[in-house]
Amino acid sequence: MRVVVIGGSGHIGTFLVPRLVRAGHEVVSISRGQHPGYGADPAWEQVRQVTADRAAEDAAGTFARRVAELGADVVVDLICFTPESAAALVEALRGRTGHLLHCGSIWRAGPSRRLPMTEENGPPPLGEYGIGKDAIARLLKAETRNGGLVTTSLHPGHIVGPGWHPIGPLGNLDPAVWRKLSAGEPVDVPGLGAEFLHHVHADDVAQAFEAAIARRDAVGGEDFSVVAPSALNVRGYAAIAASWFGQQAVLRPVTWDEFRRGAGEEAAQASWEHLVRSHYFSIDKARTLLGYAPRYEPEEAVLESVRWLVEHDRLEVAGPLRA
Repeated sequence: MRVVVIGGSGHIGTFLVPRLVRAGHEVVSISRGQHPGYGADPAWEQVRQVTADRAAEDAAGTFARRVAELGADVVVDLICFTPESAAALVEALRGRTGHLLHCGSIWRAGPSRRLPMTEENGPPPLGEYGIGKDAIARLLKAETRNGGLVTTSLHPGHIVGPGWHPIGPLGNLDPAVWRKLSAGEPVDVPGLGAEFLHHVHADDVAQAFEAAIARRDAVGGEDFSVVAPSALNVRGYAAIAASWFGQQAVLRPVTWDEFRRGAGEEAAQASWEHLVRSHYFSIDKARTLLGYAPRYEPEEAVLESVRWLVEHDRLEVAGPLRA
């Protein structure tokens, strides 16, 4: 099949595009640049690269038509963030493409009420990003239910992989936490430290997309949570991370006001956004209908990312990894 991957050089595309090539598909990758993702793979030599600025072309009303003219059997959309953009793409592909797969987010659900969460019991989303992702998923499900384009939505957790910084134990991207944990220094923790973060390795997400392409008839009109088999809370994540450096985590509970003063507004806001949701999702539906079998537990995925950062001098730590 001809598969068009929108956002093919990003975190998920880095692993998905080579998977699709090896599965025998003809792959077209659409991205803003020409770089082949975050990792070298000879499969990229067989990929047709198309350069496009989606935001600009969406504003001009040309992007969806451009995608449709590529004549794909399957379109995988990894970078759609507004219902308007999704609706335009659906309109252009209807009757021309056999299957549209959308990358959503676990943030389509709001703060947890029951754990593990499922695709059916997620509370209403909060914030512009989560509300938008939820609206897109509902739009796509209605499209398929009403006899239109066959669609499937996959909703990853916090994507981890070699080449970029993971969401850390405090729910933000501030690298200072890794230096403190690696040195055995105190780390200020807002809230209870019992809040969950649900990571997933980018290759496990790619695995799920590849499976959804192969099982179109079983997954049309469905949506799936795509995360690691388990989730870590703040205390557990910090303790595991410190142990990689032969240290014990020294956690100091603070109020959110104290945390904001110490961490800075940007990092503190990111922490609040992640920890207030306290997400931990079930993958039972993905296992049953997709055959989803994630290779990585969350700590394994994060360790791979941290190891890459340390080895490439992209992360300041106080001592060597011992894990």
